[in-house]
Amino acid sequence: MKNTIVIIVGPTAVGKTEYAIAVAKAIGGEIVSADSMQIYRHLDIGSAKPTKDEMGSVRHWLVDEIDPAKPFSAAEYQKLAKQHISGIFKRGKVPVISGGTGLYVNSLIYDMDFTVQPAQDDLRITLEREAEAHGSVSLHEKLKMLDPDAAERIHPNNLKKIIRAIEIYHVSGKSAKSFELSFKPTTDYGIIIVGLTRDRAELYARINKRADILFDRGLVEEVRRLLAMGLAESAISMQGIGYKEVARYLSGQCSLQDAVDIVKQNSRNYAKRQMTWFKRYNDVKWFNLSEYSHEEDALREVLEWIEQKSDIITNQTNRTI
Repeated sequence: MKNTIVIIVGPTAVGKTEYAIAVAKAIGGEIVSADSMQIYRHLDIGSAKPTKDEMGSVRHWLVDEIDPAKPFSAAEYQKLAKQHISGIFKRGKVPVISGGTGLYVNSLIYDMDFTVQPAQDDLRITLEREAEAHGSVSLHEKLKMLDPDAAERIHPNNLKKIIRAIEIYHVSGKSAKSFELSFKPTTDYGIIIVGLTRDRAELYARINKRADILFDRGLVEEVRRLLAMGLAESAISMQGIGYKEVARYLSGQCSLQDAVDIVKQNSRNYAKRQMTWFKRYNDVKWFNLSEYSHEEDALREVLEWIEQKSDIITNQTNRTI
């Protein structure tokens, strides 16, 4: 499996952590997290981080590494994750990517260009005020003059994308690339994608049970402690499911039971969005864990497919050398 990464994706609470650890142990791997909440320090319970025992059994990267008060972008994730992947290859190990943050996974599958980051605050404020005064259609007309192709792709009511396209033009002088064209598969390494899913009723039951467990383990106390540390409710790290709902409870905006119920509902909705995202991948092999009587049977088939796929990648690589 030289220069090949294994990516394990799936909805929240499906069991990615357990299977990623088992796969890493079986193939001599190290895990690189692709979870936008587990990457932050101090956000332990709500992010459902791997336990100390789990992290001790297999080396983990990009877990518990970033200050939660600092913003963290997909571009920064891509840079750090690829550095870790390179180091894992040098140690003769296999990088196993585990997580449910779709944009993070995309940044490792595709050569996504993060170089155009128009931090044009003054321009953005001006455009937002113009939209407020004259409507998004007015900005859409402006975009038509700057970038007709982008204007044709973007709906006149999609203010966020209109502003983004205008910013890109002002920063680079170039047309914004279409969303589809930015998805060019990377050639940095071979990729094997394992998708884990469960029947909806079982998955939702696991999501609800996990929410109850997180509250039992002290999620409210964790959020209270983070706020006492000076972490603002508006911080990006506090926008994760579990944290934002509990923060509302602590500020008196809802009851504790309401917070629990909303966490469960938001988690179920997030699982739907994750499945929609990951089903876009053409090369993913899906395993419905509900169809197996024992986890060992599912793991065996996952490992057999990884071995089969790695042989194909190796043969393809040899033919190009």
